[in-house]
Amino acid sequence: MEDELKRTQQGVLFAVLAYVMWGIAPIYFKALGEVPPFEILCHRIIWSFGFLAALLYVTKGWPRVKATLTNKTQVLYLLVTSITIGANWLVFIWAISIGHMLDASLGYYINPLFNVVLGMLFLNEKLRRLQWVAVALATAGVIVQLVVFGSVPIIAILLATTFGLYGLLRKKVNLDAFTGLFIETLVLLPVAMLYLLFLADSATSHLTSNPMTLNLLLISAGIVTTLPLLCFAGAAVRLRLATLGFIQYIGPSLMFILAVFVYGETFSADKIITFACIWAALIAFTWDGLKNNANNKKRLAQTNQTR
Repeated sequence: MEDELKRTQQGVLFAVLAYVMWGIAPIYFKALGEVPPFEILCHRIIWSFGFLAALLYVTKGWPRVKATLTNKTQVLYLLVTSITIGANWLVFIWAISIGHMLDASLGYYINPLFNVVLGMLFLNEKLRRLQWVAVALATAGVIVQLVVFGSVPIIAILLATTFGLYGLLRKKVNLDAFTGLFIETLVLLPVAMLYLLFLADSATSHLTSNPMTLNLLLISAGIVTTLPLLCFAGAAVRLRLATLGFIQYIGPSLMFILAVFVYGETFSADKIITFACIWAALIAFTWDGLKNNANNKKRLAQTNQTR
């Protein structure tokens, strides 16, 4: 019992660390404001590849990589997931660079609800009543912003869509986080190298001309990308999905706080209504998860008693 409690406590710590790092990541990307978004993306791919390669060497994970590369189905899935995660990274960096951190926050608030819809459409998962209510509230928030205010939260929708599809496809491929991410960065690496070496022509594209502080920030992209993933992987094997799902709201909540109270983004009327609908949807969604988890525990206890 003590071992299980200790394992759960470790899982909670890892999960909180992961989502806090993801939540404050905009501070890092704001510090790179002078670097074009696509250039930042290329550095993120290159240095993540190097950092993951080192981790795989230390953890003796190369046999898993070799085995995966011989599996045509897994490789095909990873080719697609590399595009979806690359697009997600680019949209996120671009959103931060143009002062749309609130929209990025909204996208990651919507993501769990979008995942439920994807599960229903592609995995034959049935939605419970409160889950339908949550999806309806989230949809209403987007429709109100579109119809009443004539604006579409395109950044939020793109982030939720790309990350949701990425999660769905990674679930299909059934591969550990590090092996999968390494192969994804391997797929994207030629494009990143080609762009930085031959096509990029900005004031920051030549590392030899940059200040050392800027180069260190760019190289740190590998750590910023991979370290939260390490913590998340540690949490995922120690915690129930319901607990992990509850903790995940730390990330977008921190982004929201940074956007409004640190970087002074305007919390306009359209965003107030949309966020209110999303928050109400998440309350319904979380309550449903807690209620379903309690019912499952009760059924399990009753089953054990009848044995």
